[in-house]
Amino acid sequence: MSGSKRPRNNIWLKLFVLIAFLVIVFVLYKTGAFHFFLNRNELISFLNSLGPLSWIGFVVLQAIQVVAAPVPGEVTGFLGGYLYGGFLGIILSTIGLTLGSWLAFIFSKTFGRPFVGKFVQKKTIDRYDYLLKHRKAAVLVFILFLMPGFPKDYLCYILGLGPMATGEFLIISTAGRFMGTVMLTLGGIFVRNQQYYRFSMLIGVAIVIVLLSMAYRDKLETIFRRWRR
Repeated sequence: MSGSKRPRNNIWLKLFVLIAFLVIVFVLYKTGAFHFFLNRNELISFLNSLGPLSWIGFVVLQAIQVVAAPVPGEVTGFLGGYLYGGFLGIILSTIGLTLGSWLAFIFSKTFGRPFVGKFVQKKTIDRYDYLLKHRKAAVLVFILFLMPGFPKDYLCYILGLGPMATGEFLIISTAGRFMGTVMLTLGGIFVRNQQYYRFSMLIGVAIVIVLLSMAYRDKLETIFRRWRR
């Protein structure tokens, strides 16, 4: 009797989580709240209005921009350094990004490919489907998370479709995102301190890294696919 109740409870729990998630995404789209993430001044005003709890709001914003994958994370990452400085900015950003990555991964694990297909294009899923069966998946995923400009938020959903354990995923994704988090935080610090020369140099380095990443990403992925053979 107890065994028959558990599956029913799990079904109702999954249904509740799914409905809640869809409602949140629908509200964000219909209210135009996604544009909120693109406006630095609005974000700063919102976080400042929270007073001592602003750091909690920042962590939540970082998590949301991962789960709502189309939302760019560069603005929120930049604000970490602008509002909270180096050490705290990196810590809060890392917590938020890890939380968001975990949620996306768990949603994918729970509801499967049909659910992921509503938020990630089929061609994107098919492109990285090889990672789900690759014998060196952990190494490849870490490299992909390191690459700037790579759709890391989408990757969280895609990896949830495979056999990767949650703990392994969190370690890889958190470590892989760390360098990008540091660079965005530094950018925020430089602007806050009006160190525009340093900020310009950081932007220059970031552009070079992104261009190199874009130029060699396809070649790297071709090599990755060959490793499984």
